[in-house]
Amino acid sequence: MPASAAPSAPARLVRGLSGRRTAAGAGDRSPWRCLRSRSMRWWSAANLVSNLGTWMQLTVQNLLVLQLTGSAATTGLSLSVQAAPGLLFGLLGGAVVDRLPRKLTAAVSQALLALVAFATALLVAFGMLNVPLLMVLAAVTGLIATVDGPATALLGNDLVPEKDVPSAIALGSVVHSVGRLAGTALAAVGIATIGTAGAYAVNGVSFLFVTAVIPFLRLQPRARAEAAAAAARPRGDAAGKGGGLAFFLSRRSLVALAAIAAVSAVLGRNYQLTLATLVTGPLHGGAGAYGLVSALLAAGGIAGAVLAGRLRRPTVRLVALLAAAGGLLQIVAGSSPVLLMLLVMVVPMAIVESVSDTATTTVLQTDPPAHMRGRVLGVWRSVSTAWGLAGPPLLGLLVQVAGERGALILGGAVIAGVIGAGALAHRRRRTASRPATVLVPEPAYGTAA
Repeated sequence: MPASAAPSAPARLVRGLSGRRTAAGAGDRSPWRCLRSRSMRWWSAANLVSNLGTWMQLTVQNLLVLQLTGSAATTGLSLSVQAAPGLLFGLLGGAVVDRLPRKLTAAVSQALLALVAFATALLVAFGMLNVPLLMVLAAVTGLIATVDGPATALLGNDLVPEKDVPSAIALGSVVHSVGRLAGTALAAVGIATIGTAGAYAVNGVSFLFVTAVIPFLRLQPRARAEAAAAAARPRGDAAGKGGGLAFFLSRRSLVALAAIAAVSAVLGRNYQLTLATLVTGPLHGGAGAYGLVSALLAAGGIAGAVLAGRLRRPTVRLVALLAAAGGLLQIVAGSSPVLLMLLVMVVPMAIVESVSDTATTTVLQTDPPAHMRGRVLGVWRSVSTAWGLAGPPLLGLLVQVAGERGALILGGAVIAGVIGAGALAHRRRRTASRPATVLVPEPAYGTAA
């Protein structure tokens, strides 16, 4: 073609960033590209409905425990009881997901969650619900979630081509964030209009809606082939809790991912605690200022999820870079002399966190072989529940010892330092593993053969 007709480099860059498709379709990076799949559109709608109901019920549950006991500690205990099965049985739940048909597993788990919600609604309606019963129901919900979580996550990925999995995960993050915001707001409206029992019943209906949608979803040919291969594998092949944990520990990329996530979760991501103490303490802001910080965090999280939808094949290196960037941003935020500077820092902090979450989830769900992905997610659920439970108390202790600013600055420095040290160790390991170059002396010219 004539030189004048060739697109310029800036034009090619703009085309790539805009997400427009090239002739081969390789340049399509639209964050919404997963919605080309009709099944994914239905699945996203069902997930939005389910998230609205779940967050409404969780908010109502907290208010109900407060009504029954008047104790904030008991309210926190109910949340811990619901999270505990993920710590204890996450490995087993992941093994179940790998062994059974995914659509069937997700449909059954959603139906069981609906049953628990309806049972709670009836107990509330007839005045039979007490704290011990509520704790049992919370534990049962958490137990079902050890299977439902990996099953529904992997089912969503099975509805789109592999190159669109990051887009599907990012869309799920947006749906989750919107459902959380709207569901929490709907809780107050629900209690005022249909009562606590009605709110639980609505959540039950939302689970049934998902259950009804699942049979009509069409899996990608890749997913059907992977499911057939998994069903044909011997039951003793890498099965069970030990197999999943052993596989996880054998993959350096997954271990590195867990280390990055753990240090970031404990020292960097509990912004509800660290930023609340910073705003109301050294920056002398009130509840309104912290509400604005929370709104900016939510907005940045949604923006980050949309941005993350443009990813194609995220790596552990990308997650590490994002976590280190988050640590550095946290140091700057902790050093903010005035509230305005903190408000400027909050949005990029939330964006980096959201993109990192999507990249992490994508690696977890695409790096392992298909027949081990449920087990890997089960291991991840166990370890992430552990640091999720331990993180807030440890960070609270750090705030008491180092102060509001010190906790943010020290936490960010440790995150960046750990990741830097890990990168250096990885580079040295790669250098040491390279074969030494053997120098063969050249023959001297002019000598006799």
